[in-house]
Amino acid sequence: MSNVRLSKAICAAVAEVLTGSHATLDARFVAAGAPGPPPDLPQHSKWKKWLFDAGNDPNVDSLALVGNLIEEFMDLPPLPTNNTIADLIGINHDPLAEYKQRRDRLNGVLEEHGFRYFRGGRVLPNGEMPLSPSPSNQSSASTVEPRQPSTIEELLQTLVCGLPRAMHPLVHRRQGAQSLTFESEWDIQDLLHSQLRSWVADIRPEEFTPSYAGSSTRMDFLLRAHRLVLETKRVRDKAHAANVGNELIIDIEHYRRHPDCDRLWCVVYDPLQLITNPSGIADLEGPRSTPEGSLHVRVFVVGG
Repeated sequence: MSNVRLSKAICAAVAEVLTGSHATLDARFVAAGAPGPPPDLPQHSKWKKWLFDAGNDPNVDSLALVGNLIEEFMDLPPLPTNNTIADLIGINHDPLAEYKQRRDRLNGVLEEHGFRYFRGGRVLPNGEMPLSPSPSNQSSASTVEPRQPSTIEELLQTLVCGLPRAMHPLVHRRQGAQSLTFESEWDIQDLLHSQLRSWVADIRPEEFTPSYAGSSTRMDFLLRAHRLVLETKRVRDKAHAANVGNELIIDIEHYRRHPDCDRLWCVVYDPLQLITNPSGIADLEGPRSTPEGSLHVRVFVVGG
């Protein structure tokens, strides 16, 4: 057990690179090994406090926790932005250059405090080198099989939070194979649909919702046996990022009237991290009830 106290600077630097709603990051922290329950604090300070408390818990492998939390950020840089598209949608910065700046800052803070990050989610004291996994070392964390989801909620949370990883081998394919792109909501829906089909027998895409304000809409997926709807959004540009919350509010009103929907999971894929306040969208989470129907909403903002 690497019971190493985490400095406040390390906790702050790690928190800076974490993106997503409260529900998304709560799940990531628990999966990474953080002790619960999460602190009841605003988004900007919650993750720092949770990390700092974990670093003072003798039962927590604090370096493994940090490595698990930052692995995806450190090992999976964003795709380069097409300059022509960037000009059209009004992006005046290079996401890849911004990513490298944030990664260098995190690396610098770790090294200033005597640690170094190694690919694969391993954070070690300076001077130590990671051991190569061997077939005989079955107790190694790198060889432990992930636990099979026991509920539909665990399954969906795993698939939703793992979207960027699932996309990576499809975007970066072997030489000669056509790469796939995920430039529209339909692309995200197809990926989720393909992953769900092995687990859920009855998936009903594109079923109409009851009318709200004189209009109806097509839902992405209805898991009728679980009375649950999955709704996906892909943030297209800055203007859309500012309006996603309003779109979700309208969707909630539609789905609240559907006789087979008790739960709505909203998945917002934001590859360029254009949503400036993910916690504002996360405020839509929770029960929504009126005389016309009730619904429990969860919101996941997933970065690229």
